[in-house]
Amino acid sequence: MIEILLASNNEGKIKEYEEMFEGLDIKLYLLKDLNIVSDPEENGKTYIENALIKANALKDKTNLYILADDSGVEFEALGEHFPGIHTHRYAIENGGNKLLNPKLAKEIGGTKGTFYCALALITPKKETFTFLGKVNGTVAKECEGNNGFGYDPIFIIDGFDHPNAYYSEEIKNKNSHRAKAVESLIKFFKEKNIL
Repeated sequence: MIEILLASNNEGKIKEYEEMFEGLDIKLYLLKDLNIVSDPEENGKTYIENALIKANALKDKTNLYILADDSGVEFEALGEHFPGIHTHRYAIENGGNKLLNPKLAKEIGGTKGTFYCALALITPKKETFTFLGKVNGTVAKECEGNNGFGYDPIFIIDGFDHPNAYYSEEIKNKNSHRAKAVESLIKFFKEKNIL
């Protein structure tokens, strides 16, 4: 069994990862499960740098595998790489996604965007590996659906007819930016005979 410490205390995030790892011999822990406190300043210039900052902050606190992620969305209509690594902050500064999503749908609906997820993995031998997943899509012209969070109500992945929030967690967790990054991670585990 692979035991992995997620660099997070987010219950929703661990649930998402558990669904993506379903059927594999992997046990996940949140920081609070192991009484670990970690809140490093994410001052990287890329998703991968931020994921590495979170993972490296835990390097001396456990001998388990460490998995950290950083994600964001980039809307073409808002400028190059924006909001990007500031995706979460951008939502907060604009009153949260409940207020921001309808505004974006109205103002930039129909334009292109890309969701990114970077993963940083540190092994028990303290080796570091990174993975990047991305999905392209379009900003919906109106919010739709009650599943998911963040920008899910307005982001339509290429090949789909509705925003992410319209679909079940199962469908979302097979097609999201995080799912693409996790696919690469699972492939890595299998190639290295870890799984």
